[in-house]
Amino acid sequence: QVQLVESGGGLVQPGGSLRLSCAASGFTVSRNAMSWHRQAPGKERELVALIRANGGTIYPDSVKGRFIISRDNAKNTVYLQLNSLKPDDTAVYYCNSWFGSTTYWGLGTQVTVSS
Repeated sequence: QVQLVESGGGLVQPGGSLRLSCAASGFTVSRNAMSWHRQAPGKERELVALIRANGGTIYPDSVKGRFIISRDNAKNTVYLQLNSLKPDDTAVYYCNSWFGSTTYWGLGTQVTVSS
């Protein structure tokens, strides 16, 4: 059974950093593309980072140079390092993966950037 569990969110001041974790079970993260998305109140869910099975990464311009996606194959976990955080980064962050036509999501972790 595929399961994704996010953790690491919290309250941080502008300019601060957080590291989010996504622990996966039921499949091997190194063999599948993984992504992080976020959803702010009243807005659509948006992609913030993706890592391919070959290790290649993709970021939208809004987070490029500030967010870093990585994985630990031994722990079967994907991370999202959030740096230089801004109030606009406040959102629930979700881990995501997919197999064929089936998409899996975690329950999300809240990130709040505020002074």
